[in-house]
Amino acid sequence: MSASEKTLDKTFDPAAIETKWYAHWEGSGLFRPARPEAQPYTIVNPPPNVTGSLHIGHALDNTLQDIVIRYERLRGKDALWVVGTDHAGIATQMVVERQMEARQDKRTNYSREDFIAKVWEWKAESGGTITRQLRRLGCSMDWSREQFTMDPHFTKAVLKVFVDLYNQGLIYRDKRLVNWDPKLKTAISDLEVETREVKGGFWHFKYPLADGVKRADGLAYIEVATTRPETMLADMCVAVHPEDARYKAVIGKDIVQPLTGRRFKVVADEHADPELGSGAVKITPGHDFNDFEVGKRAGIRAGDMLNMFDAEAKVVQTADGLIPEQYLGLDRFVVRDLIVADMKAAGMLIPHVTKDKEGNETEHDAEPRTIQTPFGDRGGVVIEPWLTDQWYVDAEKLAVAPLEAVRSGAIEIVPKSWEKTFFNWMENIQPWCVSRQLWWGHRIPAWYAEDGEVFVAETEEEAQALAGNKVLTRDNDVLDTWFSSALWPFATLGWPDETELLKRHYPNDLLVSGFDILFFWDARMAMQGLHLMKEVPWKRLYLHGLVRAADGQKMSKSKGNVVDPLGLIDRYGADALRFFMAAMESQGRDVKMDEKRVEGYRNFATKLWNAARFCQSNGITGSTSVAAPSATSAVNRWIVGEVVETVAALDQAMADLRFDAAANVIYHFVWDTFCDWYIELIKGSFDEETKAVAGWVLDQILVMLHPFMPFVTEELWNALGDRPNELIVAAWPAPAAEVDAAAKAEVEFLIGLVGSLRTAKNELGIAPGAKLDAYLPDPSEATRGIIERNPAAIDRLARLNGIRFEAAPAGAAMQVGAGDANIVIPLEGVIDIAAEKARLEKALATSEKEAKSLAGRLGNPSFVEKAKPEAVEKARADHALHAAEAERLKAALARLG
Repeated sequence: MSASEKTLDKTFDPAAIETKWYAHWEGSGLFRPARPEAQPYTIVNPPPNVTGSLHIGHALDNTLQDIVIRYERLRGKDALWVVGTDHAGIATQMVVERQMEARQDKRTNYSREDFIAKVWEWKAESGGTITRQLRRLGCSMDWSREQFTMDPHFTKAVLKVFVDLYNQGLIYRDKRLVNWDPKLKTAISDLEVETREVKGGFWHFKYPLADGVKRADGLAYIEVATTRPETMLADMCVAVHPEDARYKAVIGKDIVQPLTGRRFKVVADEHADPELGSGAVKITPGHDFNDFEVGKRAGIRAGDMLNMFDAEAKVVQTADGLIPEQYLGLDRFVVRDLIVADMKAAGMLIPHVTKDKEGNETEHDAEPRTIQTPFGDRGGVVIEPWLTDQWYVDAEKLAVAPLEAVRSGAIEIVPKSWEKTFFNWMENIQPWCVSRQLWWGHRIPAWYAEDGEVFVAETEEEAQALAGNKVLTRDNDVLDTWFSSALWPFATLGWPDETELLKRHYPNDLLVSGFDILFFWDARMAMQGLHLMKEVPWKRLYLHGLVRAADGQKMSKSKGNVVDPLGLIDRYGADALRFFMAAMESQGRDVKMDEKRVEGYRNFATKLWNAARFCQSNGITGSTSVAAPSATSAVNRWIVGEVVETVAALDQAMADLRFDAAANVIYHFVWDTFCDWYIELIKGSFDEETKAVAGWVLDQILVMLHPFMPFVTEELWNALGDRPNELIVAAWPAPAAEVDAAAKAEVEFLIGLVGSLRTAKNELGIAPGAKLDAYLPDPSEATRGIIERNPAAIDRLARLNGIRFEAAPAGAAMQVGAGDANIVIPLEGVIDIAAEKARLEKALATSEKEAKSLAGRLGNPSFVEKAKPEAVEKARADHALHAAEAERLKAALARLG
């Protein structure tokens, strides 16, 4: 049976069509049709972790990308959407190690090579979960060239970049503080640190001044306060503000740490806030990021900064050997309690004193504090700032070119409001730590001689050639996964080889990204792209918000408010979820999850399905023309013009990356213009012209809607006719027609008349199907012509017994506006005028009373400031509802005269 003879099922069933069409598209190579002569258009997906599964943020990010790539493909571009996954060093190693633990096994039972082989085995078996889920969402990626950041060609690119940057002085080894995860025993990035509120304490201690020195007030000690007493074992100075009168006399003097006996200086530094606590701050440069900078300003070299922790955050002896033996080998938090007890016993703890209502004082060891504490998002333990040797990229130098690219417009950031954040971060950028203490990942191509000399090369043979006869040992660390993913826009296209794909598709046209990885990934791609390729990685960067719970809270497993996108697809179909994402994506704002709206968009797809079935049942099939067919009737000329305007509005919204506006345009054209009006207007008038126009318009709808709802549109496209191509590779609308002003005015008159009459009937309690008499004395020539040309439509849709061009009989009547006319409809015998007036007046009084009461409550500052936000919001919504109802009732009374 040919496609044109296929009868659409009565019920729209998303699940039945999604699997079928996705398999067909992918199997037929339609995600990247051969278009060598066409203009290229390229996007790359933010590579999800190979360990990952689809979450609601992925659903938003990838839906927006797919809308763009399907749109550009329909416009005839050589559209390439690069897809792949990130090897996700920490996450992947953790997954494999957990599986080993379940079998009472562990990584260290194996050689590095054998363990890595096990990771590759895991990837082969379990690493494709998220790519299968992206297919369920409808993502039209070029799976034939799926990438992985540990693929051989990608590894080649990573090693080359490391060696080149090292030889250019842009990668170096340095001793600095890092975020150290004591459980995973590796440095982690800021993105992998999550801040939690923890109940803790603020302890105050006495640090004696040395050699009998006293402050101006006669005290022989300085009071310091800390939330981490354990770190005092590695203190190296105490900082005071240079203008703090209390301490000017002791700046430069020695102080003695009570537990270690270590002597160090009182230094002047503006980091010390005179208004905070005692105004004096103990400085532990090896274990605090702020203290590290203070220590450097005080002249302490990083190599001389004291380290008191091992990789598991247990206390080890410092270089000066002054930590008392009883603390060595103990966990940091055990040592915290011991130190507080020992300082208290030595009389060096200054208690926190509270008073009850009667004035009785109570002493406490610490002042209670809620402390913002960093935790590793995967290890789940408190992160320790740790002084260690790591590899760093000179990000400050690499940031210069991206800054200029954004300023000059070579890179356009959308929304533009993110530019300020980008500039601020890039202008104050810190060295980028790129080494990780893992086994899974790109191993750093550095070899060390016994004398400590380092040799950096892409292979061991090249390193050995540089070293001569020296015995070499390779660096055990691997590179941060952000280092390799920074090469994504060009290494996925074959770089460092000069491939045709690279020449054609670099720079990329667009990057769609969550704002939360602007610096971790986007900025670093800009750095590497401009430095290595001498061109921007992409011309536009679109930053979307987060998907939040319905109440605006951030989704998290601990809150139990996480929404599973696959569950939504199961319930409502991928098309409905995709349309929701587009409709809610307003530049610069987060998306609030609303399952009811997802359901509403499934209903939207159903409405289109039913409209297509209606058309099919009346002999309307797919069109064979991209250009609009000729039309003589006003309604057909009008709908062609509406398509022209819709295409233009949709193109403008897509050019501006206003996904919400684009979704709104096509939604209202389909639901209101086509389904609610055009189909109603042509019912019973299916001549050959109308069939041709209706079939053409339905085709234009399917093409315009396809980027948002690919599955239902492809199914309808193929059911409505024998097509030379699938919809995914059809042509974008090109109506080659103009808006017919006369036809537009004529149909808008009819729509206005029907809409106004339906509203008036509803307001006055008249049955919708009731047929009424209507009068229009002295109509304009144009209005009379419209009425005389459309008697059947007016009779059927407006439910009128025609419109007479004469004065209405005396008596109660209502007036209904349409165009430049006010049509008079007598009400005698239609309704009980007095009873209706009484009903409306009573309802109006109730609505006005409610609106006044709510206005008074909202005008009370006490209510607005003290009530729960949801109560204030409800009061505002209720006030708006009653105010609108009052206006509607006034209008109804006015109609009665």
